[in-house]
Amino acid sequence: MSKVVRARMRALVGALRGLCGGRKDAGMVTSEYAVGIVAAAGFALVLYKVVTSGQVSAELHSIVKRALDAGM
Repeated sequence: MSKVVRARMRALVGALRGLCGGRKDAGMVTSEYAVGIVAAAGFALVLYKVVTSGQVSAELHSIVKRALDAGM
């Protein structure tokens, strides 16, 4: 980028920071926490359904059985 473009971009960023009061966000707001919790709960539900399905459950039991039957 040319020096002129960089200078204009810095001025624009500085002006935008001035409009926001110059503060930086330190964390999430309540609505972001709510969306995150709902997304995590949805992911947990999908993961639970996959793990407890017949085929996956049988494979997991097979893996655990082989691990317990393994000789040392």
